Amino acid sequence: MRLKFIDGKQRELLKKEKEKLSLTWPKFAEHLGMKLGKLMTFFTEERLIDEETFDKLNLSIGYKRFIIERLGDNWGQSKGGLNSVGRTKEINIPEKNIELAELWGIMLGDGCVRKIKGYKLGTYGIDIAGHSRDDKDYLSNFVKPLCEKLFGIAGRFHMSKRSNCIHVILDGRRIVDFFEENGFKSGNKIVNQVGIPNWIKEEDRFLSACLRGLYDTDGSFYKLTNQNSHQINFCNYNQRLLREVREGVLSLGIGVSKIMNEKRTVITKKSEIQKFYKLIGFSNPKHLNKIKKLL
Repeated sequence: MRLKFIDGKQRELLKKEKEKLSLTWPKFAEHLGMKLGKLMTFFTEERLIDEETFDKLNLSIGYKRFIIERLGDNWGQSKGGLNSVGRTKEINIPEKNIELAELWGIMLGDGCVRKIKGYKLGTYGIDIAGHSRDDKDYLSNFVKPLCEKLFGIAGRFHMSKRSNCIHVILDGRRIVDFFEENGFKSGNKIVNQVGIPNWIKEEDRFLSACLRGLYDTDGSFYKLTNQNSHQINFCNYNQRLLREVREGVLSLGIGVSKIMNEKRTVITKKSEIQKFYKLIGFSNPKHLNKIKKLL
């Protein structure tokens, strides 16, 4: 039988069991007599845990009250369909165009490429996060449709239980391969120093679109305190990306400050803000609505 838990409880159970035993994930998988990839699909709740595995857990008794349904072994082994992380899911390979350049900027800002190496049933896909209230319109009506149009597969939403975050996720190994083959490494973007690829830098229309995606995600627009002036701010801890963003803005003829505190750069003059709006602009309504009122 497969056991369906209240959302989040299957993950919580496995995490607590692992911590109680003081084991690494590979050792925990070995302890349960399964491959690490299978264990991780249980941990991410992409598969329903089977009763045999559940009974091996020391904490199982305390979690029985969170079981809401028992299902046959052939149901729910994987959520499947649009949510599948199956490694053979085919995607459209998009051309290098303005839309892909803007998505690239979005990914550099609030996105990540998820890949658990060596897993046959691991977690593969891209994940773009935003504030559950402030970015909901942007993620729902712009980012998700953009992703689906480019890659020809359906995306899904995930609401974080630990923070006010909403995620747009596209699952599949092929989409991970696409990003990695084009220079976007999986894992930590700061550690990997992921930056703007040359094909984007070499054409202004692509660069503008990429910068728009970056400012939509890691940028902000606001009125300066006790001043009759505004500012466009870009903040990122990836030093390579921060430098490339500043260089990109300057190359489009827009005045921008030096990098401050190794994390941010700003545009303050109204004339430069107007240039930014004309040449780069915003797609995220939380920024776009504010700047329209000024200009």
